Amino acid sequence: MKVILQQNVPKLGKAGDIVEASNGYFRNFLQPRSLAVLASPGAMKKREEDAEVLRKKADKAQQEALDLCKKISDHGLVRIGAKAGEGGKLYGKVTNKEVASAIQKATGIEVDKRLIKLLDDIGALGTYRAIVKLATDAQAEINVEVVMEGMEDKVSKPVQPVADAEPAADADESDLAIAE
Repeated sequence: MKVILQQNVPKLGKAGDIVEASNGYFRNFLQPRSLAVLASPGAMKKREEDAEVLRKKADKAQQEALDLCKKISDHGLVRIGAKAGEGGKLYGKVTNKEVASAIQKATGIEVDKRLIKLLDDIGALGTYRAIVKLATDAQAEINVEVVMEGMEDKVSKPVQPVADAEPAADADESDLAIAE
């Protein structure tokens, strides 16, 4: 006899599947526990309608996830304040929970800490990358800037890298020497 499963049943199938079950198994186990219904024409039509509703909900959820990912990616950078010692080394590590809190503070979007993947361990001051995966094919990349505690609200100025820095043309050797 063909039945439509209402819930997942181990070793038989998932909710919504049409499976073959013996009469006794259906009457004595599946039907009393509301795990399955007979696969009548009316039940088949209802199953198709339910599947269409679920498909529409999934499409809507996917679109919302893509919109949230775009909003997070457009923000681009979140700042986290942390206690650091000499040389910029942190007194601990920045965790996914702190990154999720910073994202919520910056964008207003609440993100579960389990959906954030830090590409590097954050153990020092600096800028790091993180990926926020809201759905199977909806993810956003965001930069996480770790600054000294209390400085997270300040706008950081772009710093010219030391290797690219060139001394002024009219400066002589004595101007470049470090005073002792």
